[in-house]
Amino acid sequence: MGMKGSEIEKFIKDAFPDADVEMKDLAGDDNHWAAVVKSSAFKGKTRVAQHQMVYAALKGNMGGVLHALQLTTIAKD
Repeated sequence: MGMKGSEIEKFIKDAFPDADVEMKDLAGDDNHWAAVVKSSAFKGKTRVAQHQMVYAALKGNMGGVLHALQLTTIAKD
C-alpha cells in the first residue's frame, strides 16, 4: 500500500503553506520515507513539538497508510 511522497508533501504544505519540503523514499516501496521540513511555524518550538505538528498535519495517516517517516524539522527565519 503506502503513500506517495507527493501526497505526504501535500498534507504538510496544506498545514504549513510556507514550508520547504524534501522527500526521499528510503526503500523504494512508498512505505519508508525521510522528510526534511522547513517552516517559520516551527520557530520557538521544541523539536518534539515541531514533529507533533507535522504528524498532526498528516491527519492520522502516520502508522497506518504511512508506515515510517524519518523526520527532520527546521525553523525558517
